[in-house]
Amino acid sequence: MSRRRALLLAGLAVLLVALFAVATGAGRGDRGDPGDAGAVRWLGRLAGGGVVVDPATVRAGCDREGDTLRVVGGCVLRVADPGGLRTLVLRGPGRFTVTAPAPGDADLTVRDEVEPGDDGQAVARIAVDDATEIVVNCPGGAACLVTVATS
Repeated sequence: MSRRRALLLAGLAVLLVALFAVATGAGRGDRGDPGDAGAVRWLGRLAGGGVVVDPATVRAGCDREGDTLRVVGGCVLRVADPGGLRTLVLRGPGRFTVTAPAPGDADLTVRDEVEPGDDGQAVARIAVDDATEIVVNCPGGAACLVTVATS
């Protein structure tokens, strides 16, 4: 092996050891915060990111003013076929529950109770790949506002 090749391999080995040491030693002691996925979010945007469902393609069985829905007890949202995997984003100032079928051929229904975060907004992100119906419920059958958002 030539001297140049040996130096290159030694440099590569040192770099790998340094990266391993940083990766294992520089982490936080906790399990992490899924909402704090800065690098992952950045990589997602770099790769084209997720495309959201156009609010105009969502029909609702409840009162609607623009993109804001007034849900009393429950409301069925009908999403037109988005032509590929998209994300339906629902935002509200209070707690609400979303029930939706899983995308693809999975025979599974997903239910999630969405709570407001630190910013005061409850946000639900639902994967949609075909025409589908999604049910939104308010706690205790009361009225709540939910917006079909673009981000």
